[in-house]
Amino acid sequence: MATTTTQSTSPILPSRYTQTERSKSRVGIALTAFTAILRRDITVTGREFIAFLLQVLLQPLFFLFIFGKVLPSIGFTGPGFAAILLPGIVALTVVLTALQGVTLPLVLDLGYAREIDDRLLAPLPVTLVAIEKVIFAAMRGMVAGAIIFPLAYWILGNQYQVRTDSIGTIIGIMVLTAFAGATLGLTIGTLVKPEQIGLMFSLIFTPLIFTGCTYYPWGALDSIRWFQIITLFNPLTYAAEGLRFAMVPSFLGIPFRLLLYPG
Repeated sequence: MATTTTQSTSPILPSRYTQTERSKSRVGIALTAFTAILRRDITVTGREFIAFLLQVLLQPLFFLFIFGKVLPSIGFTGPGFAAILLPGIVALTVVLTALQGVTLPLVLDLGYAREIDDRLLAPLPVTLVAIEKVIFAAMRGMVAGAIIFPLAYWILGNQYQVRTDSIGTIIGIMVLTAFAGATLGLTIGTLVKPEQIGLMFSLIFTPLIFTGCTYYPWGALDSIRWFQIITLFNPLTYAAEGLRFAMVPSFLGIPFRLLLYPG
């Protein structure tokens, strides 16, 4: 009696196809984890939104009120100074908010508690962990910078002057500024030890604020040539001057760019 054995056969997938599917699966898992971490950071900030606004807007608004409202009102600054000051305040807010949005959490994460390990255990490359921090910090910077405009309109009153024909340029410069500040914050946060965080604020933030053309246009520093050259090493200078070029309207009938850069 003969016995017939039937052997089921299944198609054998090529190794290249299997590798492609695995690669797609890994990419999908990494993107899902990336999105989850970014959503978590946004949710936490949303719950503490009032504290976030007070943290990032208090100092710039006082600068804007004193230098843009009080001093012109008592005659210590000339007409149009508030319009020149506002772009510098916006640039300062975007850069510092994005920078601090990476630096301070990263210093704490890399400290004794090692909270960064929770993110590193996520199923995504370390590079994406750093990119997520930069993107989230840049988003914080852009939100803080955008809120400056209605508050400046309220504080400055009839001295509020912003061009409306270059809104796209203004937004583009703010986006680049936010990512530049976040990238700088990532660099500082990985290099500075937690116990040196106080020293970092003194040695980095103070020169960054006062040599970044926040309160004065770069083209007006011709009489102080050495200081004009020093400001070129500050990334905030390029952000402030870019926004000033896009935001400031004509001054006494003369375009602002021709007034300060006649060459």
